[in-house]
Amino acid sequence: MTDIDGWCNVTPLGDLLVRGAHLHPDRDLIVFPEARFTYAQLLEGAVAVARGLLALGVESGDHVALLAPNGIEFVEGLFGSALIGAVVVPLNARHRAKELGYIIENADITALLTVSGPDDYVDFVQVLHEALPSLATAGAGDLDIPEAPRLRRAVLLRGTGRPGFTSRADLDAAAETVDATLVHRRRRRVRTRDIAAILYTSGTTANPRGCLLTHESMTRGPVERATDRLSAGGRHISWAGGPLFHIAALAPLIGAIGAGGTFLTDTFFEPGRAIELIRAERPTCVWPWFPAPMQMMMAHPNFDAAEFDSIRYLFLIGPRVLIEAVQNLFPAAELMAACGMTETTGIYALSEPDESFEDRSGAQGKAVPGIEIRIVDPLSGAEQPVGVPGEILIRGYCVTEGYYKDPEKTAETIDSHGWLRTGDLYSRTESGCLVFHGRLKDMLKVGGENVAAIEVESFLCEHPAVLTAAVIGRPDDRLDEVPVAFVEVREGHQLTEAELIEFCDGRIGRYKVPRAVYFVEAGAWPMSATKINKRGLRAQLATLASSLSVAG
Repeated sequence: MTDIDGWCNVTPLGDLLVRGAHLHPDRDLIVFPEARFTYAQLLEGAVAVARGLLALGVESGDHVALLAPNGIEFVEGLFGSALIGAVVVPLNARHRAKELGYIIENADITALLTVSGPDDYVDFVQVLHEALPSLATAGAGDLDIPEAPRLRRAVLLRGTGRPGFTSRADLDAAAETVDATLVHRRRRRVRTRDIAAILYTSGTTANPRGCLLTHESMTRGPVERATDRLSAGGRHISWAGGPLFHIAALAPLIGAIGAGGTFLTDTFFEPGRAIELIRAERPTCVWPWFPAPMQMMMAHPNFDAAEFDSIRYLFLIGPRVLIEAVQNLFPAAELMAACGMTETTGIYALSEPDESFEDRSGAQGKAVPGIEIRIVDPLSGAEQPVGVPGEILIRGYCVTEGYYKDPEKTAETIDSHGWLRTGDLYSRTESGCLVFHGRLKDMLKVGGENVAAIEVESFLCEHPAVLTAAVIGRPDDRLDEVPVAFVEVREGHQLTEAELIEFCDGRIGRYKVPRAVYFVEAGAWPMSATKINKRGLRAQLATLASSLSVAG
């Protein structure tokens, strides 16, 4: 697809699914290890959910929360809401009751969709009952609960018999009272610049903030990438193991639909299951994104890179040593580097086909078409020269319309000219590629010297025994703060704190050397949806410091 006719990628989410079902109804749209669904089947299921929502009184513009693992119910709930012009609010399945309660109230949720079943790895209904105690004693009809004044219905897209919730059978029965033509009349009213979703991002604040994302921002970039950049002249088959409530997995799904492709995923990520799904379905594009999923698959006894020869594009962000190892395993694949965040509806910069491996392993690409980028001094706002880090500013169709019900933070983050202050530190190379230097708030101030946590983390990962490293600051009376490291050791290796510190001495600046090393067992990291949660590490550090103080 050329730039001239690329305009047809800009479409509301509901129209995107309808178009795909019209063009290739019998093609697989989404495949799980135990089930597969065609475009026609997904549209039929989404229309059924849409009819049910209309029957329950949900109107265009109402906010519909969606709490479910990756599964057909999540996708039908997402597109069912979009078809009638409702605003979908995907809820993080890892959030605790307090966080979910806050978001449901803050987002003015009208209807809440979830699932219930004996084999679910999380009892979402129980968590929601904890978040909204009045829901646990409510009937299955219209709701009136003080914790969420706007909430009128809680619905099970799978399951039955839970207090406060309308069952799937009752939803389907209600749907029968609404003609499907009403769904499509509502769909045709949706504009590309209407809000499609509110995605809550935790960041470093006490409460998450809701990013307002338009239909254009959610479809334009993902579909153009999948159609123009990631299809290799043939069918686009994409795998992502991350949760669909996160933009890093949701955008590839949307892109696959727009390209007439197939999306592969699972209810949860388990490396053996992921390997088997990739082997069986032969994707052309895979999105492990972060080191942990890639490392877990590579370390699995069933992993054989030769069986992954269908892969042409592989998205991975991580230390150079990992990038080099993966490129050696998949010499025919193009390793894709990218920059993205929830506030930019995912990717805003991407590596180009002619970039060198040096650029791909040490930088994160260039601005995608339609997006403007500046790198400025965080204090003065002056443009930074090549090689000098500064805050990266983004402007374009992908940028959030603001934070829901938070005009002060919106004004602080997006200026009057539409530039988004990301809080991320980047520099540009001579070739124009973007190099990530960490979060502006993830900079340590050690005796007056700026230390980027990511720089120390990348160096620690060069040690052959280090699988993962995360660096945070520890308060220090003399130097203000000093770096400390949390480290996961590779299986089959041994490492002591003294050995790792000795590895650093003389090879990086003394002020950058961690003053302490804490070892983390596999699977024990505090995590957000996709990455290590440093707020959790700081809490652990405070606990460790307190216990040492008591012991002393």
